[in-house]
Formats: sequence, structure tokens, C-alpha cells
Amino acid sequence: MAPANDILVRFENVQKSYDGEILVVKDFNLDMERGEFLTMLGPSGSGKTTCLMMLAGFEPATHGEIYLDGQPINSVPPHKRGIGMVFQNYALFPHMTVGENLSFPLEVRGMGKSDREAKVKRALDMVQLGEFTDRRPAQLSGGQAQRVAVARALVFDPEVVLMDEPLGALDKNLREQMQYEIKHIHENLEVTVMYVTHDQSEALTMSNRVAVFDDGVVQQLAPPDELYEQPLNAFVADFIGDNNRLLGTVESADGDTCQIKADDGSMITAKQVNIAGEGQRATLSLRPERVAVNPDPGQFENNFEAKALELIYLGDHIRTRMQVCGHDDFVVKIPNSALHAQLTEGDMVKIGWSTDDCRALDPTD
Repeated sequence: MAPANDILVRFENVQKSYDGEILVVKDFNLDMERGEFLTMLGPSGSGKTTCLMMLAGFEPATHGEIYLDGQPINSVPPHKRGIGMVFQNYALFPHMTVGENLSFPLEVRGMGKSDREAKVKRALDMVQLGEFTDRRPAQLSGGQAQRVAVARALVFDPEVVLMDEPLGALDKNLREQMQYEIKHIHENLEVTVMYVTHDQSEALTMSNRVAVFDDGVVQQLAPPDELYEQPLNAFVADFIGDNNRLLGTVESADGDTCQIKADDGSMITAKQVNIAGEGQRATLSLRPERVAVNPDPGQFENNFEAKALELIYLGDHIRTRMQVCGHDDFVVKIPNSALHAQLTEGDMVKIGWSTDDCRALDPTD
């Protein structure tokens, strides 16, 4: 936990209902550190955007309190919160030039002309659009318009910048480029960013921490590598990255490990993370890149026969769908080497994996 003076945003027991009955956000508690890039990640309807809108002041909290720099802001109107916003549709004024779009929030705050011009120039230079001051939004590409929207959100030096699916309208290559640009702007300015997306790769690329939402509840809040390597439940394991899910019953549990009997009778040794107990159903989570094909004898605790059902060439690796432990959708990522030339559909191979890489989690069936 960060010191109190490093906590810039705090959600305390926050709930939100639109109809007075169904909670779309359930008892939300979160401390966001000054200078942090925190991403709210989850499927549509999970509550992530609602949390952002409550912080912005566009939606009132049904219950609980939101604090900004130690001060409660539930009753503070949006324009007095000092928060910058970037939307997916850019929300630029079409009748204004780029410079006028950036100058507008400064005018509203009563800033003098010379100071406005200096801040507008600084903000446009920051997003490499210093020569676009006199252009109108209709004359910009999608990527340029998004840069202008980011610059406008930063131009008045807000304490927090909120970004709601800001790259959703861009094509894949431009979206990836903008991810790195926003990440570098954050690092250079040390501005505090709350970012909303349903794109897991975006969240992993850009964030200091990620809050994974489902059904109005944060399932896990952690740095990207921890989310991927150490998911706490089956939802997070499936939602973050590629994941093999094997179902079975807990035969025994001892310390950090447990024995899971798969539905075909195979016994699998796994790391005990989130199981109900012996005799109960469990889900095993295993990343495709952690599975070895034809491992050395004794290299792994878990060794099984597998049948190659489908091979898909993806450049740097071969995505191989296999039949393993009674499951036909088990995926192995094989590095692109001479091995793939020796493996064809229908072949039987040996595979193995470490106990530490196989996590026993809550049941999903």
C-alpha cells in the first residue's frame, strides 16, 4: 500500500445502479497512486466504464465516496474536478481548428492568450503535431485526430487523465503505434492515467497495474506480468492471454500442490491456488507456451501422450491443437524450428509441463 499522500484517486465502497435494483458496480474499492497508469479491463457490461464515468462526474455514485487528492468529489461538478478526458470518438469540435480545440479548455479556465498559445504549442509538440495548429478535424487522419484528443486532455495539466476506449476506432497497426505513444507520453509527463479497454494486449502493453472486471466486481488487481503468470481465478486466467483449461476433480491436496483427476482419468499434479477441497471440481490453467513437446525423461512432473489435431503456421511459432487428457482443444505453441517439419496432423507425441506452471483454480463447468 502506497503512503496516503501518494494516493491520488480513491474509490471507497462505491456502488452504482441505474434502475435502483441491479448493481452494475458492486462495492468497488480502489486506491490509485499518483503518476500511475491503471487500466480497467473487462468485457462489455462488466462495470469498468461506469467506474470511469463516476470519477469524471458524468455519473453519480449510488453509494460510497470517491476521493481526489484526499478530497471527496461526489458533489463536485465535472468541470471543477480538473480531470482530462479522451473518448473513442475523439469529441473534437468540427468548426474549430486544432489550435482552437486545444485552446478552448484553457479559455474556459480564464487563461490569458499568450499563456494559452504557449500551452497549446507545448501540447501539440508533445504529440508530434506542432505544424497542425490551423487544420480542422475533418482534415486529419484517425491517428492524427486521436493525438489531438490526447493533447487536448493534457493541455491544462490535469491531475488525472481518463481514457475511454480511445484506440477502438483505429486499425491494428495504428492502434499498436498509439499504444506506445500514449505509454511514452505518460512516462515523460508522469501524469496519472485511468484507461478503459476490453483489449487485453492493450492493457498488458501500457499499464502499471490492471483491474480485471467481471459482473461489476474487480476479479484481480495486479501488474500485467502477475495477472498473466499468477491468475487468481479461472475468469482471469481465460481473459488474460491464451490459456489451456482442463477440468477435473480434486483427488488430494498437500501444501502448495494438489492432485487433479481429469475427466478421462488422467492424474495431473498442479499448484494449489483457488480450490474448494478434496472431492470438489476444479479448473486447471496452463499457458500454451509452457508446454514442452517430446521433453527429456524426468524433466517434468506431468507427462502425457497427445495427438496433434491441427497445425497453424503463425510465423514465429506453430499453434498446435492437440487431444490431451480427454480434451480436444488443448493448444501448444511450438517455436518455429525444424520440429514442425517432423510433426503432422494425426501424429502422437509426448508432452510435459511443470507443476508450478499448472494452476488449480475454481471450477468453470
